[in-house]
Amino acid sequence: MHHKTIMTSKYLPFSLLYLLSWIITFGICPTVGLLAKLGCSDTCGSVRIPYPFGIGPGCSLNESYTIICASSKPYLSSLNLEVLKVSLRNLTVTVNTPITAPSCISGAQTGAISGWRSNSSDLAGTPFFYSKTYNKLVLFGCGTAVLLNQNNNKILSGCTSICKSDTPPQPININSTCYNCCETAIPFYLPKYHLNFTASRFNRGTIRSRINGTSSCSSVFLVDQSLSPVTYSQSMHSVPVVLAWTLGRDDVQAIYPCQYIITYLELESGENMATFRCTTCGTEPEDIYINPYLQKFQCGTVFFEGFNSKSRRKHLKAALIGVSAGIGVLIFIAASFTLYELVKRRRDKMIKEKFFKRNGGLLLQQQLSADDRVINKTRIFTAKELDKVTDHFNENRVVGRGGQGTVYKGMLADGNLAAIKKSKKVDGSQLGQFINEVVILSQVNHRNVVKLLGCCLETEVPILVYEFIPNGTLDRLIHNDEEFPFTWSSRLKIAAEVAGALAYLHSAITIPIYHRDIKSSNILLDEKYIAKVSDFGISKSISIDKTHLTTQVRGTFGYLDPEYFQSSQFTEKSDVYSFGVVLVELLTRKKPVSLSGSFEDSHLGLAKRFLVMMDENRLASILDPQVLDQRIEEEVIAVAELAQRCLNLNGKERPTMKEVATVLENIKLSANPANIQVNFEAQGFEKGETESVISVTNPSWTTGR
Repeated sequence: MHHKTIMTSKYLPFSLLYLLSWIITFGICPTVGLLAKLGCSDTCGSVRIPYPFGIGPGCSLNESYTIICASSKPYLSSLNLEVLKVSLRNLTVTVNTPITAPSCISGAQTGAISGWRSNSSDLAGTPFFYSKTYNKLVLFGCGTAVLLNQNNNKILSGCTSICKSDTPPQPININSTCYNCCETAIPFYLPKYHLNFTASRFNRGTIRSRINGTSSCSSVFLVDQSLSPVTYSQSMHSVPVVLAWTLGRDDVQAIYPCQYIITYLELESGENMATFRCTTCGTEPEDIYINPYLQKFQCGTVFFEGFNSKSRRKHLKAALIGVSAGIGVLIFIAASFTLYELVKRRRDKMIKEKFFKRNGGLLLQQQLSADDRVINKTRIFTAKELDKVTDHFNENRVVGRGGQGTVYKGMLADGNLAAIKKSKKVDGSQLGQFINEVVILSQVNHRNVVKLLGCCLETEVPILVYEFIPNGTLDRLIHNDEEFPFTWSSRLKIAAEVAGALAYLHSAITIPIYHRDIKSSNILLDEKYIAKVSDFGISKSISIDKTHLTTQVRGTFGYLDPEYFQSSQFTEKSDVYSFGVVLVELLTRKKPVSLSGSFEDSHLGLAKRFLVMMDENRLASILDPQVLDQRIEEEVIAVAELAQRCLNLNGKERPTMKEVATVLENIKLSANPANIQVNFEAQGFEKGETESVISVTNPSWTTGR
């Protein structure tokens, strides 16, 4: 989400008089006020209902926000859903949502994979969206859950819960409380969605002893992310779901001419929907009720305006009388204004210092100064610099949006273009990823790894500044740019460059680095289509004496190493598997996961289908038609065989990244014997370190027909 704060200065001259009157009369800013409109109830049962919501006719902003209180329970009349909580701070309303009846499989049941699909309530035409920030997708049971766009069946998110047959239920890792279940984030604000569930074929015999020795039931649902996994049960009929509510500019100006913030909601359609919110100080807990939609409250003991127009007119009249009292009062006002500016500057400075500490600035400084592996000096940019560079983070400067934030294009003071990545609003648990990416990239100096120029920590959300890579991602080139003449030599060059960068990270630096999220959308292409590996948010450094790290499973569906998924142990061979999927993308121009096409295409996944085609000697049937050329036949088959090795389900039988890089270099040079000498130093290797050389022996295309 992107934030722009627009301060209304219309009342500034009178605010100085209000400051004096409130300091003289009360000594501090008031901290309480009306919660509901005058004459309207502000509670139903134990639930507080603040304006713009309201209980009954005439008490809400409009019909969409009307609450019906029945049997001491509030219901949102426009959706007929029970309201559990309304948050003015987060612009959310938590509702109780029924879940689809569980899918149950008896212990003796065999045969085709069972599954079901359910639809959400349709929020289209209302000011509500299913919140991506405060919800998560949960599968309770054994199988695979997928969140789909209800209009086009596009996959938005998904996860798999694996249950073993001969042992009691096991967690994904030793720190997890999620048994026989999986959880994942949702990527967009949604007006509606599908939930699709498929039971795992190999789970059929496992669930016999789980529930009364007879059967197992699985449920898929969207739920408030604050709900603990220990509360999941098969007897659940409903769960709390968080809806974001939205207001237009006319709404907040009609409600009260308040100080407001514009927030942009990222929709699955690619649009950014603007919503307006009146603000409070931002530091009070939710139980101190200051409703900015009924009263105006300015932080830092500045000013407070009353509850209605009559009260405002009264204050305005008092202000005018005070101004007319004489030159003495005017001087007093000028002095007060100066004091206000000093307080404001001091407050701004304190806010920047607070953001710097909250965004991990002290931790980053400590790690960078204490780490002797740091080779790139990270520049600390000011918020003012980056605001100027991005033209106040203008939407016209946006060049990309991803799971971690939005990227803007800008020109630095030295004339160099830069990519400014503004992170999404993060909590304390996510700051580690931000700090991790800075520290990791400060240790790396390789032509095929994106270069970090600096960062800014004094803003509400962290900002990273990278070298600008103009030609987008490899994912876009493979799957969305069919008009680009994507030659075999270009594909082979990109594959070799990425492999060289990963080999460098694994074996050519003092402390190896595992990327952990290799995918085509994390590979950027510069103006000469040279590949640059990016997005090190979940990467890890590992001691040279260790062979793996045990961690919570992170990565991207379709690229995830199955061995890592089941054991939670990430090795260098897990990166090799993910790179193998990228190789298959280059060979086939097909997506790793897709619901389009046949049942086989949508459920096996690209990696599995590729391995099946290789085993059945039907490689040509899955290749991109552009590479079905007899002149490059031997090279294509050699790369396919290398991809097959990388995708081996047994990690120990996969090649190392150093081997993969060497093989690709030899394939690339085999077309030009005059250049057969490989420059291994450019990849971070010493001469004589090659571990395998590809041998190609006149294979021929086969179709299996």
